[in-house]
Parts: sequence; structure tokens; C-alpha cells
Amino acid sequence: MERRDLYDENRNLTGETILKGEETPKGRYIVVVLVFIQNSKGEFLIQKRSKIKNGKYATTGGHPKSVESSIQGILTEVKEEIELELNPKDLQLYFSGKSEEERIFWDDYYIKMDIEDITKLKLQKEEVDSIEWLSKNDIIKLMKQNKFFENQYEEFENLIEWLNNKENTK
Repeated sequence: MERRDLYDENRNLTGETILKGEETPKGRYIVVVLVFIQNSKGEFLIQKRSKIKNGKYATTGGHPKSVESSIQGILTEVKEEIELELNPKDLQLYFSGKSEEERIFWDDYYIKMDIEDITKLKLQKEEVDSIEWLSKNDIIKLMKQNKFFENQYEEFENLIEWLNNKENTK
């Protein structure tokens, strides 16, 4: 069974862990990571989650396992879910946050890369039904139709704002 590290309110490791699926104790937090992969055409690699994971569209993400850093966690999640290797040097942390209500810290990453043939990626069927490249407008349309994973709306909006700011400072 997968273990997750617990953190205090200042994101310091406590030395405590919980098992995947267990409720996070009061005064403790877990880490959630996600990554948006964008190709040179400006499209994002989006997955359709498996039915047991709600069947909605989303980007790749999850929880680092115990002893993994945030970056190690996202590398593991991408490798497990879509069997893609990312270069950690190319990952950019574009947003970090904390939710008192959900008792989580989250780290949102971005990477720009082209993938020769996404049909050759091996999908983890328990997590992912399919993957495809989608434009920003396609993703916004999915959000309006309630077909995109709600927990990632704000992260996607933060990404678009970050990318726009990055573009404007060139």
C-alpha cells in the first residue's frame, strides 16, 4: 500500500505518514502535484481519466509517495500514468498553494516538449482511458461543459495567466 508523507502547516515534514485513501489528520497536510505538458503548437497533453477516476478530462497529476520530493512525485506520476519520461531540468514550477479546507499543499509544473507519437505511450488503465493534444480553447470548452476535472480549473487558469505574463515580459 502506498504511503504519503505528512507536513505541518508550514510545509515541514513531520516524519508521519498515512496510507493512500486515509483521511489527512487535523493539523497535517499532504502534497498534490500536477503538470501541464505543452507542445510547440501550443496544445496541451490532456488525459481522459478512467471511469473509476470520474471519467473527466484532466492533466497528469497525483500525490508524491513517501520520501519523494514534489519534483520526484510528478516525474513518478507521469511515468506511471502515461509512461513518459520528463527531464526534471525542463520542469518549471509555475504555482504553489495551500488549501486549509482540503489540508493539501500543491505544486503545479509546466513543461514545453514535443512528443513524436503519443499513441506509443503506454497508459495506466486504472487511471487513464486516453490522451490527446488539446488547445486552450478546447480545454475551456470542456470546463464549460463540466467535462474537465473541477479540481484543476484554477490550476489551468493560473497557468494561462503565467504563460501570458511570461510572453509579455519577453
